[in-house]
Amino acid sequence: MKPPPFDYHRPQTLEETLDLLAEYGSDAKILAGGQSLIPLMNFRLARPSNLIDINGLDELGKVSSTEDGLILGSLVRHRVIESSPQIQSSLPLLAEATSLIGYPAIRTRGTLGGSVTHADPSAELPLAFLVLGGEITLQSKPRGSRSVGAEFFFLTYFTTDVQPDEVATRLVFQRPSPSCGQAILEFSRRPGDFAIVAAAATVSVEENGTVREGRIGVAGVSGTPVRLSTVEGALKGESLTPRLLGQLGLLARESVDPEGDIHASAEFRKHLTGVLTRRVVEKAWRQALRNSGNNGSGK
Repeated sequence: MKPPPFDYHRPQTLEETLDLLAEYGSDAKILAGGQSLIPLMNFRLARPSNLIDINGLDELGKVSSTEDGLILGSLVRHRVIESSPQIQSSLPLLAEATSLIGYPAIRTRGTLGGSVTHADPSAELPLAFLVLGGEITLQSKPRGSRSVGAEFFFLTYFTTDVQPDEVATRLVFQRPSPSCGQAILEFSRRPGDFAIVAAAATVSVEENGTVREGRIGVAGVSGTPVRLSTVEGALKGESLTPRLLGQLGLLARESVDPEGDIHASAEFRKHLTGVLTRRVVEKAWRQALRNSGNNGSGK
């Protein structure tokens, strides 16, 4: 199928982009990587009257480092995230999540900002954005710039806090402590498919190997990626044992209320939530021990 007719705009500056959004508002869609938008248009599930192609805005495709973390432009491609030594060392969760997306051709075109603002509830990058506690900067012509934390950004299925006249310009991530481990795991029908359920975690440890703080989230069980606060609370101050891991898995599955669909029943998604949470927490904890030079015995 082909999309309905639309007017095509290719601004060369951010100011031009904001002018177009101010003029057309909800009648316009931003084209970044196009890996989700173009199929939606071809199936006529999206019908924008105006398509604003921002691929000419080179300033949105840069990665920069600050004293506290990393700033990634919204047009940074998946392939850049996946292969950047700077991102791999500071935000391995983000790099690993990106490597799970589709196939090389998709990752060459897809963008960080596009994936996060598209907000597919089974996608890897919105989950990583939430667990890493990122902030996204949105700009509009009448209101200027504002930053939104990941915990407030996702509203429901494919819906975020982005307003019709706003464009995402950058995503900011704090650099985790050296004693922090990061991990993501997912279950999908085939490599490259959307996850049926995905789980991600960051775990930081004390000198004796006990958990100082954990952030755990899952995708594929709700209209948005969700934090598992009960699991995080049960993990804090503890050293992992098989018994505790079992308890965390039970807490995780009882913390979600997924819907069933053609891919998996609700009960299977709950089961996967428990299994993946248990595994991803242990993986992140062991990584944290290695990063801190600790064998977990306190010696």
